[in-house]
Amino acid sequence: DGFSSLRTALEDPVVTHSLTLTVQVAVIAVAVNLVFGVGASLLLVRYRFPGRQLLGALIDLPLSVSPVVVGLALVLVYGGRDGWFGPSLEDAGLKVIFATPGIVLATIFVSLPLVVREVVPVLEEIGVEQEQAARSLGAGPWQTFRRVTLPSIRWAVVYGVVLSLARSLGEYGAVKVVSGNLIGQTQTATLVVEQKYQDFEQPTAYAAAFLLASASVVCILVVALI
Repeated sequence: DGFSSLRTALEDPVVTHSLTLTVQVAVIAVAVNLVFGVGASLLLVRYRFPGRQLLGALIDLPLSVSPVVVGLALVLVYGGRDGWFGPSLEDAGLKVIFATPGIVLATIFVSLPLVVREVVPVLEEIGVEQEQAARSLGAGPWQTFRRVTLPSIRWAVVYGVVLSLARSLGEYGAVKVVSGNLIGQTQTATLVVEQKYQDFEQPTAYAAAFLLASASVVCILVVALI
């Protein structure tokens, strides 16, 4: 039955490793996108500078480019033998492609715009009056952000983080290209679903897919509550 298949899947070291790796990558990607997303949102809304519109367009780039293309671009840049920076990084002892750092980079890139596109409209809506009032009363930049700006955008930040988490957990195309799909090493949960299905281990594949779908449903429920 379904529960026995789920138990069997969770006892499979390949599946458990892939789930652990997926969670680790997703947490790192979400943390990076949280910091970058809030910072980029403040930069786009609160400041005027040359290239501002170009920056906004570049942030939206992952939404319009195929994840497979993203993966190939990362291979061209960080590939071990022919990449722009790959040989230098490997000489320094850091392997990016076909290793965890490459998976993290790919996941960060594909989920990059989600926090920004939730926070920017809220920042535009609340305006700058409260922040200017705080500064006129002697508050510094960090104090103003922590006590005025952040409480105003907190739900938009949470919403963006949840969407980024869901996107990170379910990424397939870019991750498959940069990971090499090495069983028990660089195989994420989405890749193990494909591998188990192709190996005619359908119950295990369905169980792993169920876990991913359940995580997505939880994210949707959180978004709905917000």
